[in-house]
Amino acid sequence: MLIEILGWAGSLLVLIAYALNMNKKLRADSLTYYLLNILGSALLIINTAYHHAYPSMAVNIIWVFIPVVTIIRHKRWQKNAAKEA
Repeated sequence: MLIEILGWAGSLLVLIAYALNMNKKLRADSLTYYLLNILGSALLIINTAYHHAYPSMAVNIIWVFIPVVTIIRHKRWQKNAAKEA
């Protein structure tokens, strides 16, 4: 039952992020948007791994990877910009 709740919660978080972005309530380059997608997809990874739904699991792993890499790149850019200032 817990696995199902995690899967539904993950789905809801990803959909909330998308809906807020589409309705111009949340920017696609905001940390909140990234975190909603990371957490939502992480929960979906747990659910899909449990159910051996490996194609969906792979998509969600990539979905987590994209904002994590973006956050890291943004932090590096900020650090470099601060050094140059």
